[in-house]
Amino acid sequence: MSHAQSVSIATDPPINLMGLDPVALAALMSEWGDKPFRGKQLSRWIHQRGVSNFQDMTDLALAFRERLTTRCEVACSSVLARHVSRDLTHKWLFDVGAGNAVETVYIPEDDRGTLCVSSQAGCAVACPFCSTGYQGFNRNLSVAEIIGQLWWARHDLTQSGAVTRLSQVDSESAPDQRIISNVVFMGMGEPLLNYDAVLGSLRLMLDDLAYGLSRRRVTISTSGVVPMMDRLGQDCPVALAVSLHAPNDALRDRLVPLNKKYPIAELLAACNRYLAHAPRDFITFEYIMLDSVNDELSHARELIDLAQQVPCKINLIPFNPFAQSGLKRSSANRVRAFSQCLQDAGIVTTVRKTRGDDIDAACGQLAGDIQDRTRAKQRRENGIIQSKLQDIPVVESRQ
Repeated sequence: MSHAQSVSIATDPPINLMGLDPVALAALMSEWGDKPFRGKQLSRWIHQRGVSNFQDMTDLALAFRERLTTRCEVACSSVLARHVSRDLTHKWLFDVGAGNAVETVYIPEDDRGTLCVSSQAGCAVACPFCSTGYQGFNRNLSVAEIIGQLWWARHDLTQSGAVTRLSQVDSESAPDQRIISNVVFMGMGEPLLNYDAVLGSLRLMLDDLAYGLSRRRVTISTSGVVPMMDRLGQDCPVALAVSLHAPNDALRDRLVPLNKKYPIAELLAACNRYLAHAPRDFITFEYIMLDSVNDELSHARELIDLAQQVPCKINLIPFNPFAQSGLKRSSANRVRAFSQCLQDAGIVTTVRKTRGDDIDAACGQLAGDIQDRTRAKQRRENGIIQSKLQDIPVVESRQ
């Protein structure tokens, strides 16, 4: 090796192995002249055992460990804060650099442990009922930043002993001893607008040499990026949840601005195409319940018409208020009546239980800390963007 080459190796930034799947690790090993099986060993140490110090990877040759220490690292974003709710929901605030921080939430239940991960610093979709969207958008997260949320959460939960391991996930599977059995891309950001990094993260989550999660237990939630839904169905189909939130285009244009580009008819057609590849035989439609905005029985009847076009279940989500939204949660009576209307029509309907609201970890409350490069907050303050709420039809509130 020439002197110039040795200097280059010494000064090159370390390669973060956190974001490399076993195939990429094997390719790196081949590039170094090592045997590809070293990639499998590294994947098991990093993702299955949660080890970040190469010297602790004891079945690797000492010279190889020294080489890794010189040229590589295993790093996730640093944790700025950790909060635990009275219901044992956990929330972490991760520093992703340049003044940006994203949030990750863990929800323990009797039959599963679900981690809600973020895919972007902020969100450009700008739904008025979502605290993340109110902040604007800064950048996409990398594979290492996404998968690092899972890596850190599993380590932290195990080390702290804050939750007990799950004894069994469900009757369809063997007992599952993992603390985190499910992952949902329902944190900050629109996953399908960060497609490549999300795809890389999915492949790591599903790989038996890494986290070995079931496709049925990893869920992408999208506001309806139709072309990327089609790509996901071909590349890596997992469970799909669609943020519908309105039963007609006029209302959805205001609640989910992306609808102006991909209206409901196109979205439903994409859902049906996705089901040809999906691990589940239904799409979950998420529907946030906003008082006097989208919670009338007339809306429920319109929603029934849509639900009959796609095999689906509907998840009604009580709105979790935040100061800037100007919106209110539908009453419990209104949610029950809406749900009953759907169920009477034969639509499988659930009402999401609110978890972690005392630490602002509930659905729609994730905010992190975003340096908004879209200047959305400034434009709102200057009145350049009118509040989306002004255009939402309001009816008299009633029980």
